[in-house]
Amino acid sequence: MALQGPEEVGEQVEEPEDLDDQDASSISPAEEITLPPGAGGDEEPVEAFLLPWDRFSAWLHCICVVGFDLELGQAVEVIYPHHSKLSEKEKTSICYLSFPDSNSGCLGDTQFCFRFRQGSNRKSSLGCFLETTDRDAPPCLKREQGHYYGYVYFRQVRDKSLKRGYFQKSLVLISKLPYVTFFHSLLKIMAPEYFEKQEPCLEAACNDMDRWPTPHPGRILTLPIMGVVIKVRIPTSYDKPGTSQLVQSAQSDSSVSIVLPTIHEVDLFRCFYPVFFHIQMLWELVLLGEALVVMAPSPAESSETVLALVSCISPLRYCSDFRPYFTIHDSEFKEYTTRTQAPPSVVLGVTNPFFAKTLQHWPHIIRIGDMKQAGEMTKQTKVKKLKNLKTLDSKPGVYTAYKPYLNKDEEIIKQLQKGVQQKRPSAAQNAILRRYFLELTQSFIIPLERYVASLMPLQKSISPWKSPPQIRAFNQQDFMKTLEKAGPQLTSRLKGDWIGLYRHFLKSPNFDGWFRSRRREMTQKLEALHLEALCEEDLQQRIQKHTEVEAVDLVLKLKDKLTQAEREQLPVRPGTLTKLRAHIEAVILALPEDLQGILHKPPTP
Repeated sequence: MALQGPEEVGEQVEEPEDLDDQDASSISPAEEITLPPGAGGDEEPVEAFLLPWDRFSAWLHCICVVGFDLELGQAVEVIYPHHSKLSEKEKTSICYLSFPDSNSGCLGDTQFCFRFRQGSNRKSSLGCFLETTDRDAPPCLKREQGHYYGYVYFRQVRDKSLKRGYFQKSLVLISKLPYVTFFHSLLKIMAPEYFEKQEPCLEAACNDMDRWPTPHPGRILTLPIMGVVIKVRIPTSYDKPGTSQLVQSAQSDSSVSIVLPTIHEVDLFRCFYPVFFHIQMLWELVLLGEALVVMAPSPAESSETVLALVSCISPLRYCSDFRPYFTIHDSEFKEYTTRTQAPPSVVLGVTNPFFAKTLQHWPHIIRIGDMKQAGEMTKQTKVKKLKNLKTLDSKPGVYTAYKPYLNKDEEIIKQLQKGVQQKRPSAAQNAILRRYFLELTQSFIIPLERYVASLMPLQKSISPWKSPPQIRAFNQQDFMKTLEKAGPQLTSRLKGDWIGLYRHFLKSPNFDGWFRSRRREMTQKLEALHLEALCEEDLQQRIQKHTEVEAVDLVLKLKDKLTQAEREQLPVRPGTLTKLRAHIEAVILALPEDLQGILHKPPTP
């Protein structure tokens, strides 16, 4: 995704007010409001061919109920739909990650999320369709390839009728989509109903979801679930970063119960409050893909803080592993806690005091206190030494020997401090902090975008009868030279060692992931331009000068080009593929009948 500079952005959209709850009888079936053609607004006729459970599968892999058995411990009691497949390893991961550690003492209802490795590389029947819907999603909202998210609603209440004395159960949504705000809102509707009415309630919810439109970026969706209607908009990569995620539709919203302005953003200010004075240093650590562990009193605070950390470099995608809630039972526990090698590039969220000892060798540790006690501004301004961290009882703060590359931005600290003193609404504080991180990330990444764009060959160098030209290699020294006149100083007031920060970043997984994505986009653009150039040629006149063998070779190459364009969704001008098909057909019809019959046969799979 190419980031927009401040001068390229459009008007900010207005955020609609929440609408009052409506009577369930007035709710209409799932409907889909499409935007005008353009970014994410094209109709997808393929939706008409979706099979039963395909729509559900576009949102969720499955729903699990995890209970506590005195003999077995945590166990998956129900998987719905019943045909959903989970390996034994995946079930074990879900069991352990769906319950808070015993020391968390979570009485009542608790919501949090976790992320775990997919056990086997199972292919979805929706694969090709989901790739299409994923194409226009922002980098941070694309489907996970090798991981699942688990969104948990855990209930623990006293129950004298049970041997253990407590009712303990979790309702868990398993999905590849990182829509944390949306799925937590969904669970607030589903879970209380489920705990009261049990499995028939799950069946009804799943049937509702299987009538939903698919989560296509750029569309405003109304999603009925158990007598309530949620209205959301799936963001696109074309949206202006930092604007409201939901636009007011012209259609009447009388049936809508809940309007979600965002499907994925967490409250950054609330999450960073306990380590308030170190936000800029934390941004650097996340940007550079450093090994980070968050020690928190509960899974809710652990998972929210980890999600806040990986989102603070948005719209840049965090490309390393991250675990919002991690336990000693995790299958990667040994891999991530070994002392025989340097800690991996991963952000872990933990609650078990055992980790204070196990992860003592990690270079950067964030200790989060109880977020509910956010009445006064934290007094902790200094970074603590790692040797002072003994247990989870240690005071909140950041324990690291890291020296930031950039000078501290005192203005943002003063602005947020003033907001706390004046009792500025939390939403406003969150918006200020989110804008700060966005501008900082954009100031950092725009020079890279500008340099990488210069690696693209000129359009006049594209010849229809030669292979598309190659993108020039990224040269670190050449890039560094551009920073003198076109560096972050053009858009950021911050001073410091920007060059050192870039050198470190260029060795990080985040740069590798970003550059691979940009290179893939540029390669596809070159292929698209090459295809358009081919379509402008008079192919019939050209083949008159060539042999039948050469004409057949041309047809086969053009068919390959067409297949590639459809498979990779190349960004060609409208009508290009139709024109290419017509060219192929015209060339075939100019050949002898026996060859026409062979070339008209569909290719064998």
